[in-house]
Amino acid sequence: MQNRALGRSGLSIAPVVFGGNVFGWTADGATSFRLLDAFFDAGYNAIDTADVYSRWVPGHSGGESETVIGNWLKRGSVARDKMVIVTKVGMDMGKGRPDLSAKWIIEEVENSLRRLKTDYIDLYLSHTFDPETPHEETLGAYAKLKEAGKIRALGSSNFTAEQLQASFDAAKANGLPAYDVIQPEYNLYTRERFEGALADLCIRDNIGVISYYALAAGFLSGKYRTKADTEGKARSYRVGDYLNDKGFKILAALEQVAKEAGTTPATIAIAWVAARPGITAPIASATSLSQLESMIEAGRLTLTEAQMNVLNAVGE
Repeated sequence: MQNRALGRSGLSIAPVVFGGNVFGWTADGATSFRLLDAFFDAGYNAIDTADVYSRWVPGHSGGESETVIGNWLKRGSVARDKMVIVTKVGMDMGKGRPDLSAKWIIEEVENSLRRLKTDYIDLYLSHTFDPETPHEETLGAYAKLKEAGKIRALGSSNFTAEQLQASFDAAKANGLPAYDVIQPEYNLYTRERFEGALADLCIRDNIGVISYYALAAGFLSGKYRTKADTEGKARSYRVGDYLNDKGFKILAALEQVAKEAGTTPATIAIAWVAARPGITAPIASATSLSQLESMIEAGRLTLTEAQMNVLNAVGE
């Protein structure tokens, strides 16, 4: 397993990123520590989180995931310079709208640094497009943070190709740093949000791509077959979107390839994303060591051309 250059960012990451949305939510502190220790012990090096995780949980206000990561980091089991911490800003934190204003970014980065117990963030992402804030204002704030050494690289999440190109144009016109990385939704079921114009733009301009929802909210692991399977499961709120003929055909193909490769459908689904053109690394989450093993194996697995063809065809 070799690390991959994260586009033009100057960062290098292993082929699977740990999704920290579960920390402080469906994985408590002790479980999160065990998962992070095992993940880094296996040779992986990148964690993805956000200031808004896990605001959706009753009684939470956001920042819970960053706090867990910071407490783990403070233990010192992994040196800070051996990890890549990705976090995000701009999602609605109680204001009723996204906010990528310079004022909020400059304020909120300090909160993230405090929760993470570190003095710099490796990759800081605009979590969603803010139609009320010009790109040059947002990028100007990031320029100040880079100059101050508080962030190493910047990126965006959930931007369309048109929004990303507009940000590039604004950066060039104003002499500001441009986004180095994008984080789109991408998996065997949901391909249209990345493939096409956005993927072409990323490949052309050497933009690093860390995609999320590699397992389609857990559906591609094969554990959800009916709506009844999702009842009482905190992380299954979107699974109903996939319980249809298309979804079941994809599951059948995953099971076929998994049987051939002697592994699990979850491992195959993650490995497929990691092998796709333009992708640097998919994000996947785990709340148990057995789930984590599927992630770890995916980063080490090379699917054959024939196996990729089977999966490519069923997901189109």
